[in-house]
Amino acid sequence: MATRCTGAAILVAFAVISSVSAALFAPGSGVTWPVVSLAVATGLASLWLRRRDDGTERRVCVLVLGDLGRSPRMQYHALSLSKHGYHVTFVGFSETKPHEDVLRQERIKMEPIREVKGVQVGPKIFTYVTKVILQTLQLLLVLLKMETQSHILMQNPPGLPGMAVAWLVCVLRGSRFVVDWHNYGFTIMALSLGAAHPLVRLAKWYEHFFGPLAAHSLCVTAAMKDDLQKNWGIGATTLYDRPASVFRETPVKRRHELFVRLADAHLQFQSSGCEEDERVEGTAFSVRDLSGDAVTLRAERPALLLSSTSWTEDEDFSVLLDALEDYEGFINAGAALPPLVCVITGRGPQKDHYMKLIDSLRLEHVKICTPWLEAEDYPVLLGSADLGVCLHKSSSGLDLPMKVVDMFGCCLPVCAIHFNCLHELVKHEENGLIFRDSQELAEQLKSKGRPSLCLSLSSQGFPPQTADWETSGGTCGPAGDRAGTTTGTRTSCHWLRRPDGTFNHRRQD
Repeated sequence: MATRCTGAAILVAFAVISSVSAALFAPGSGVTWPVVSLAVATGLASLWLRRRDDGTERRVCVLVLGDLGRSPRMQYHALSLSKHGYHVTFVGFSETKPHEDVLRQERIKMEPIREVKGVQVGPKIFTYVTKVILQTLQLLLVLLKMETQSHILMQNPPGLPGMAVAWLVCVLRGSRFVVDWHNYGFTIMALSLGAAHPLVRLAKWYEHFFGPLAAHSLCVTAAMKDDLQKNWGIGATTLYDRPASVFRETPVKRRHELFVRLADAHLQFQSSGCEEDERVEGTAFSVRDLSGDAVTLRAERPALLLSSTSWTEDEDFSVLLDALEDYEGFINAGAALPPLVCVITGRGPQKDHYMKLIDSLRLEHVKICTPWLEAEDYPVLLGSADLGVCLHKSSSGLDLPMKVVDMFGCCLPVCAIHFNCLHELVKHEENGLIFRDSQELAEQLKSKGRPSLCLSLSSQGFPPQTADWETSGGTCGPAGDRAGTTTGTRTSCHWLRRPDGTFNHRRQD
């Protein structure tokens, strides 16, 4: 394939030289000769790059211009495609390790790319422009070097410059371009720059221009599907997220094993007292009898609250911190509530800002821990928690937090902050609670206390999610919803072409 790309590059270079010569030496040619020569070169290069073999229709590129380890939906796409017999090239940053299921799958080939920083001198706009140029060249090299793919499935956002590059490569190679809309990139930029900023306006134009050029589009909510159709002229298919099979309630023994490892690095998980019996291994939440290997949860253990975040502008963690201060006040005022350990996991640009706020708190009955968890440990801790809190507020009002989906998979009670289309996922007092400010969240923490120690989830108003995600075949969300899922094996690949080349488009909605 490298020889093929080199040949195409030689054709283009030869045509460029010929066109320049024609422009300089052909009398009266004007710009006609260069334009014609470049058009011919592009056509020849495209014909060269479109050479296909017997395996082309079973190859798909899944592209993320971000960290693969923190892109669960795209990991599920890659896994689902591989289970259907497709060979997947998974392209993205390799900052954190993807899930073991992805790494073990023989049909998935990881293709790491570097996160380009741009030239770090001069004004910020110069740094940004050079970053886009260098990222464009890197993506072109990576996508043109790989074998011809039947489809390129790309996550957006981030989409600059990936959307334009992926579309161009698809045109040159005869592949189909598919965009999975998770949100709108320009609305995320507007959170920090403002909607009127020139870069935000450029990003909006960019998405509006290249988005409709995709052969097919997927999206995460019905509200986004309607907006794409009404304001963008894009007909998309809604694929709701579903939790992978690893998201489930964690057995007590596995909880203890994780608590022990976390206690080595985080005081919040360590036992508050000295274990007198050397045959006992204890944490703040659990005890293991070393003589008989029996594990039990402490009767007087703290409640375990968990929230995950990318520490970005669309999540205001001051809401949670204020609620935790109110919870501390409830206990100090005599409320019979358990002490609380709040675990906030994740990495992101605003973490240092919130760590300063956390360090300034003076809490006795509430402890806050901010570990980074490996992909395999996150579902284990989620399945061990008593309550999940989601502070995601969509920048567009059209996407849904996948962390809540994972919490549902673990049968974990969820408190989520309100925004426009949250009702597509969380039904207040049916499968979770919705709050609008820190006071409402504090009251919900107070009223629920430690749900797993009291009544069953169903009687608490948190019915467990019992569907079989791998065979649900399109059942997702509330009963009767007919949109597809990203993990249901009969729905996630409906946008692919059949082996005979015709387009296999089964609308799910």
